[in-house]
Amino acid sequence: MSHTTILVATDGASRIITFNRPGQRNAVSHLMMREVTDALIEAQADADIRCVILTGGPEFFSAGRDLKEAARSSGEEREQAKAALRRMTDTMETLKLPVVAAIEGHCLTGGLELALCCDLRVAGSGATFGITSARLGTIPGFGGTQRLPRVVGMARALEILFSAEPIDVEEAWRIGLINRKAAKGQALAEALRMVSAYADRAPLSLATLKQAVRMGTGLPLADALDLEQKLGATLINTADRAEGLAAFMEKRKPRFQGR
Repeated sequence: MSHTTILVATDGASRIITFNRPGQRNAVSHLMMREVTDALIEAQADADIRCVILTGGPEFFSAGRDLKEAARSSGEEREQAKAALRRMTDTMETLKLPVVAAIEGHCLTGGLELALCCDLRVAGSGATFGITSARLGTIPGFGGTQRLPRVVGMARALEILFSAEPIDVEEAWRIGLINRKAAKGQALAEALRMVSAYADRAPLSLATLKQAVRMGTGLPLADALDLEQKLGATLINTADRAEGLAAFMEKRKPRFQGR
C-alpha cells in the first residue's frame, strides 16, 4: 500500500515505519495518524513480522501535532482528528508486536508523547526530549501527562512538564526514558540489533507478555498476578509452547508458527 506521510519498509523480521514529512518537521497530521495506524495493523497481519520500529528523520523524530492543520480545522475535523489520534495510540499500545521508537534529533511534545506509546525507545547522540506545552498555555494532548509518569515516575515527569525545557540523551538515559543510546545517526541500526532476537521468539509469547505488562501495570498487585496466571494459561495448549519444549529437550532451535 502506498502512503503519503510515511515510508514503510521491512528489515528481516522488523517492519520499519518512517515519518516522512520533513518540511513540517514530521509534525503529525490527521492523514499521518490514519496511515501509521494502517501500517501497524498491516504489520500485525504479516506472520513473518516480529517487531515494529517507528522512526523519523536525522533532525526530527517528530515535532508533535501539526498545529497549522489544527488551527484551520473545523470543530468537526478536530473531533475526527482526536478520534484518529486515540485509535493510533491505542493501536500502538495493544498491537500484538513489540513497538520500538528509534529516535534521532528533536523528539518534542507530541513527538515524545508518540515515543511514550512505544514499548521501548532507542536514541542517537544529540537527540533531545521535551514537552513544551506550558510555553503555549496548554497541556499535552497525546497522553503525555499520563504516560510520562508511568515511564519515569511522577516527580521527574512533573519536572519535565513544568520546565518545558528539553533534556539530552544522557539525562533521558539516566531517568529511564530511553532503553538504549547509540551514536548519532545509529538509533535505527541499534534498534534493529536490539530486536534481532525477537525473530527467534514465540509470537504468542511476545504478544502475551506485552498484554500482561501493559494491563497489569494499572492494577493492584494481587489482581495483576491473577491476570498473569490467566494469560499464561492461554498459552499452555498452543503449538508454539509444545514446539518450544520439544526444541529445548532436543537441543535445537525452535520453529515457532504463532499458533
